[in-house]
Amino acid sequence: MNNVVMRKIVLTSNYQALSAVSLVASVSISTPPTNAAVAYFKGDDGSDVPWQPAEWHEFRSVDLAAIQVKGTPGDIVTLVGGTW
Repeated sequence: MNNVVMRKIVLTSNYQALSAVSLVASVSISTPPTNAAVAYFKGDDGSDVPWQPAEWHEFRSVDLAAIQVKGTPGDIVTLVGGTW
């Protein structure tokens, strides 16, 4: 079944997953230019990977529950895509 995935994640100072349950999807993940500071994604080795405001990347067939992000409280990360 094909489903649209559109989410706005409000960042906190602690890591949080992009999905509370396993959800494999192809999405564009972006940090809007209005964010106050960088957002940090948790790298595969546990390191902080910084994304600047207005940065975006496309991901194909990833489990959104496995991607974690943190940043300045109130900043956001958006997801747009689907489970094609």
